[in-house]
Amino acid sequence: MKKLLGVTLGILTAIGGFVDIGDLVANSLVGARFGMSLAWVVIVGVVGICLFAEMSGRIAAVSGRPVFDLVRERLGPRTGLTNLLASFAINLLTLAAEIGGAALALELATGIDYLVWVPGVALVAWLVIWRVRFSTMERVFGLAGLALIVFAVALWQLGPDWGELGRQLTSPPESEGAPTYWYYAIALLGAAMTPYEVFFFSSGGVEERWTRRDLGEARANVFIGFPLGGFLSLAIAACGATLFLPHGIEVGSLGQMALPAAVGLGQVGLVAVIFGVFAATFGATLETALSSGYTISQYFGWQWGKFVRPRDASRFHATLLVTLIIATALILTTIDPIKVTEYSLIFSAVALPLTYLPVLMIANDPDYMGVHVNGRFSNLLGTLYMILLLVVSVAAIPLMIATKAGQ
Repeated sequence: MKKLLGVTLGILTAIGGFVDIGDLVANSLVGARFGMSLAWVVIVGVVGICLFAEMSGRIAAVSGRPVFDLVRERLGPRTGLTNLLASFAINLLTLAAEIGGAALALELATGIDYLVWVPGVALVAWLVIWRVRFSTMERVFGLAGLALIVFAVALWQLGPDWGELGRQLTSPPESEGAPTYWYYAIALLGAAMTPYEVFFFSSGGVEERWTRRDLGEARANVFIGFPLGGFLSLAIAACGATLFLPHGIEVGSLGQMALPAAVGLGQVGLVAVIFGVFAATFGATLETALSSGYTISQYFGWQWGKFVRPRDASRFHATLLVTLIIATALILTTIDPIKVTEYSLIFSAVALPLTYLPVLMIANDPDYMGVHVNGRFSNLLGTLYMILLLVVSVAAIPLMIATKAGQ
């Protein structure tokens, strides 16, 4: 049972990374507009995040230090600062969207405007980070997010034409142009390989005090948690393709995203999906807030982490509080949290090489890793992914401009 519960770090990371507020709507939107023709992007993203998360977990277990703690040391202060600024800006946008997403879930449950809930969500997130143990936090919200499996059950109940879904895998709709298709492909890849995921995962490994003896647990987190997140993403897209695509309905709200669960499973499905959405977005709020504190504290060499008393890591906790306040203020301007996340996915795609190149370099450095450096296959696959991420990084902004953000 202890080993099973240990896997919840990967589940929390996967739920927060694959199935946050923007991804919930984006996958439903992509399913409604493109059917299952972009499912291959989710698979590419799952393989990529598994590859680099395994490296970052191995780095944490072998060196006892998280990835970002080594970035400045390995790449120098200037490159490290560039990485920090890009990562923090994307983290901040994502955190704002997650707070808004949790508030939107509460609006669905109560009918009270989401803006009323925003300050409360941020306050409770801060209290959880301040008072709740890391292991308890990851297990509660990681496992609660599994309620989103309701989408897979709802898909079965909707009785889709499985042959048609299979045909869509290789046949994009003729009504959608190539630039829009590739724009959403990049957005989905950015969603699957969001930069904060590896920072949170490796820092979480240090919080859990992983050592070389825990490499098996670290890999179990990766190879169970992240594919599970990918499976949920595909189920959401398939629900959109089944319910909305045949009728030409576009998805642009959280309520529409939840509709397949309600149609397939009735009131029980609706309750389950609202609970799952809240758990996933609130878990992602904790994850992104912690990632902001981790990256800044590790760059400047401050004491950090929930494994030490708050008074001994005061600057780390002050960073978390200030970041939560800024993100809350951003959402209270009434900016659409779903749009914020969709834009953050594109900016994440731009920053992907900055995030994953240091991971690849450190995982190959015998001074840090000893005999646990990458093997030939990991290096070959890592190099291929770096080429892909560079292409994605260059193409992301031009496609966003050309398609008016997918319109």
